[in-house]
Amino acid sequence: MSTINTMKAARLHRVGEPMRIEQLPIPEPGQNDVLVRVRACGIVPNLGNILANWTTWFPELPLPPLPAVFGLDPAGEIVKVGSHVHCWSPGDRVYVNPGLYCGGCRACRAGDLINCTHYAFSGYFGFSQNSLKLYKNYPGGGLAEYMVAPQYALVKLPDRVSFNQAARFGYLGTMYSAMRKAGLGPGKTMLVNGISGTLGIGGALFGLAMGVPKILGTGRDKKLLERVKALAPDRIEVFSITDKEPLDVWAKQHTAGLGVDVFIDALGPGAQHETLQQGVRALKRGGRAVNIGAIMGLVGMDLHTMMDDQQSIEGSAWFTAAEGQTMADMAESGTLDLSVFEHVCTPLDQVNEAISGIAQRNGGFSNFVINP
Repeated sequence: MSTINTMKAARLHRVGEPMRIEQLPIPEPGQNDVLVRVRACGIVPNLGNILANWTTWFPELPLPPLPAVFGLDPAGEIVKVGSHVHCWSPGDRVYVNPGLYCGGCRACRAGDLINCTHYAFSGYFGFSQNSLKLYKNYPGGGLAEYMVAPQYALVKLPDRVSFNQAARFGYLGTMYSAMRKAGLGPGKTMLVNGISGTLGIGGALFGLAMGVPKILGTGRDKKLLERVKALAPDRIEVFSITDKEPLDVWAKQHTAGLGVDVFIDALGPGAQHETLQQGVRALKRGGRAVNIGAIMGLVGMDLHTMMDDQQSIEGSAWFTAAEGQTMADMAESGTLDLSVFEHVCTPLDQVNEAISGIAQRNGGFSNFVINP
């Protein structure tokens, strides 16, 4: 039970150990910051396994100095603002984009915020050793009753977007940013590898919201794929990679032999390379491929064909608060349907059970949330 000056928080003291539920002082916001009462924080259901193997899988990516409060996707209401905060007020409902940037490097001054030389995820990991400097300013994530956030990271939530829905913005924003960069919209076709998964389902939702007339998607579970298709049977086609037909052949059958304008690979580390390679082969002349799922290892590419056909492949890691605000606005207008999510909610006291892996899930339709 929290006292007036303390809060409940889950802190990781050592990689590989469970998080500890502790009472910590409620942090004070700086001049350009706000204090947020966290109501929901999205989680990766196997985060415990990821953290346990972090130093083996991603030794070049630093974690916040331990002990630390993790939690990547928080949403809640502002309870206090710093003296230099003029556009936000206590009571505002917000999502906190965890992307931290320095504001002073060349990339930041050019508006290329995600390529900041100090870029870090609040409550998760940094992208270089420079990130550790930002963790001195913002050491805590969303697995606590309160957190401090810079005002530049906030997304204002409309009433029709619940805190639990907003806690899914991390996965959704990663997909939306990739689609926006690739120029998707009316008149374009897209193929999403892993469309029934947690990251991939955003391709179907934003494809519909952005006016993409033909959305192709792959997955393993045929029942989940049919649920995705049912979102818009006249615009969505699905393909199970358990079938023997090559993915690129199937995709071209659904695009008059031309191929797709954009291919987005949303499969995670450990996925086979073959479907990514087939997805690239499914591109039309001038098509673009974007990897957002963090497939691991060296992937062979037919660069000669890609040159001849003027195709490209790129990576897209996250999204900005401005893109997050556009997502919230789309939900407010009704073009983005967030009602498809089935929220699996867990209290903060049971965070270790939640991040150790949840067996019962309905692919991307399940939304895993901690409610501090």
